[in-house]
Amino acid sequence: MPALLRQLSGLGGCTHPIRLDGHRTEYDLNTRTGEIGNVLHHLDSSSLPAGHLLVRCNNRRTTRCAACAEVYRRDTFHLITSGLRGGKGVPERVAAHPRVFATFTAPGFGPVHNRPTGPAGAVRRCRCGALHDQDDSALGTPLDPDTYDYEAAVLWNAHAGPLWRRFSTYLRREVARRAGLTQRAFREYARVSFAKVAEYQKRGAVHFHAVIRIDGPEGGDTPPPAWATAELLTDAIRAAATAARVDGPVIDGRAHAFAFGRQLDVRTIRSADFDGGQELTERAVAAYIAKYATKGAETATGALDRPLKFLAELAQLDLSDHARRLIRTAWTLGARKDLEHLRLRAWAHMLGFRGHFSTKSRRYSTTLGALRDARAEWRRAQALAATETGPDTTLVLAHWVYAGTGLTDAEAWLAETLEPAPGTEGEPTHG
Repeated sequence: MPALLRQLSGLGGCTHPIRLDGHRTEYDLNTRTGEIGNVLHHLDSSSLPAGHLLVRCNNRRTTRCAACAEVYRRDTFHLITSGLRGGKGVPERVAAHPRVFATFTAPGFGPVHNRPTGPAGAVRRCRCGALHDQDDSALGTPLDPDTYDYEAAVLWNAHAGPLWRRFSTYLRREVARRAGLTQRAFREYARVSFAKVAEYQKRGAVHFHAVIRIDGPEGGDTPPPAWATAELLTDAIRAAATAARVDGPVIDGRAHAFAFGRQLDVRTIRSADFDGGQELTERAVAAYIAKYATKGAETATGALDRPLKFLAELAQLDLSDHARRLIRTAWTLGARKDLEHLRLRAWAHMLGFRGHFSTKSRRYSTTLGALRDARAEWRRAQALAATETGPDTTLVLAHWVYAGTGLTDAEAWLAETLEPAPGTEGEPTHG
């Protein structure tokens, strides 16, 4: 029993681990001659207490695995933070680079129930006449479902990723123009870096939150030119967001095209409280973005967080009528040959959006993979500390195959009573 408890504790609270069959053998290695020596350690899955090697699922969605989603949230927080104030291999000088926090919204597809606010922040009545509570399930649903443009709403989600890429291209062009440079010359003076996350509004439309920064030509390692200011960056973002546009399909004689909505919020990141004023702290921005990194379309669809095999499955799901119509629309459009490149049936549960929820430019900061590798290296170092063998004097040969997913009922019951093993939960985000 103690061995099983140790194996389950090593999952760090993961409730849907991957089960693997196979083996791992560690040999002594002569680093001078390259000769392979004696077997130092052999692990076979059949000898493990659970009968398999158990590996964390690493799913980022809270609805699928709360423990792995929390690790993903913490990692995203540190990824964003390191790009704002340094650390994790990023120089601290990035804190002095011009950076803003921007929110890009979707266009309108028809009036929806909402909670409008006045100049003083007081909540006013919706167009329907009601004063909606912030948890009212009607929020985000159409005032008139029969006139709501469900087709355009689904196609917007399907084209939101390409629209962001178009905006990124235009942004570099607009920054260069304001600096009096050609795009080719701009690369010799500066670089635009970003990290963004996608979020579903209650109406089921994707929008983006992004940290955008101007660096020197080699990224965060080099200072930006003197002309690079937050004001210049803000002006360039507004111009690029207004100009960005992608053409969509022509359906039954109707030509679709997509651009960002009129509501564009761009705020300089300096200091103060995220909720209390006009200025933002690095920590507050990182926490805000990390919060959405673990969510999918659940804001609009409830608990639906996996692909549908058949449309008939909708009858068994607890969904709002609005979410059902969005999913049905995606499914119907997905049957069209001219739209098969959008894979709308495969992504109907995401209301047509098939992009990554959390992305960044190459030079913004560290990577999620680097953070995971550092965590794994720490655990390996802890294991090696109990032996006299160094990591550079061994050869490891391993072969693993997929054997299933999840815990048995008994394993799940035991796992609920355990504290996660050290080094499995990700670095805390306090402080």
